[in-house]
Amino acid sequence: ILKLKYIDKIHLEYKVKFLMKNNTINKEEIEKFSKIAEEWWNPTGKFKPLHKFNPIRISYIRDNITSSFKLKNKRKPLEKVKILDIGCGGGLLSEPMSRLGAEVVGIDASEKNIQVAKLHAKKNGLNIKYHCTSPENFITNTKFDVILNMEIVEHVEDVDFFLKSCAKLLKKEGIMFVATINKTLKSYVFAIIGAEYIMRWLPIGTHEWEKFVIPEDLIKILKKYNLSLEKLNGMKFNLIKDQWSISSDKSVNYIGKFVKN
Repeated sequence: ILKLKYIDKIHLEYKVKFLMKNNTINKEEIEKFSKIAEEWWNPTGKFKPLHKFNPIRISYIRDNITSSFKLKNKRKPLEKVKILDIGCGGGLLSEPMSRLGAEVVGIDASEKNIQVAKLHAKKNGLNIKYHCTSPENFITNTKFDVILNMEIVEHVEDVDFFLKSCAKLLKKEGIMFVATINKTLKSYVFAIIGAEYIMRWLPIGTHEWEKFVIPEDLIKILKKYNLSLEKLNGMKFNLIKDQWSISSDKSVNYIGKFVKN
């Protein structure tokens, strides 16, 4: 009996360790965003920076998809393109992609975020499929043309495993966009001290500098999972114009376009 109890204990410990290594959900991060989920669609609320960020993200994604897939429909430029928006939040990117004609699926580990996204899409008559899950737990037979990982990798538990799970959901020659924050002194000053403590654009504690990812590490990880970098751009905010633009400066925000081999 003692021997069986010991074996059971070892099995349980192994199971816990296995699950920890195979889970990208950071509970603290999920709780953080769940608390302010009702703010998603308030352009002057806690997600105000994302609302300002959205136009440049949308045009960048749209233009890169249409040029890569040689799409010509001007009215619905992303028609029939299957997009998976990972860490979709309240649907700030999922909805514009749907309006551009794409077949959109959004996933997020926060139930509150998904509830907000579903309700807002329904109000606007948009056919977006939302699921409360993470990429490693997402059960689907679909391989997507495009995967959006926008401002999410700096919030997950295990970046390598997260990107590996995402890569499995992307079809061959599909595109993965990854937007995140570089791990530099400048990013600490601008993205944390400036954005959270001085300008109060974001709630204090939104970001942790230790979780920021340098482009070289991102490229290296994705290369392991057969994704090659096609383009890497910086994204810069102009305080005077109060708007974002694509830039050569990748020291704070940057976005990469990766293609699956």
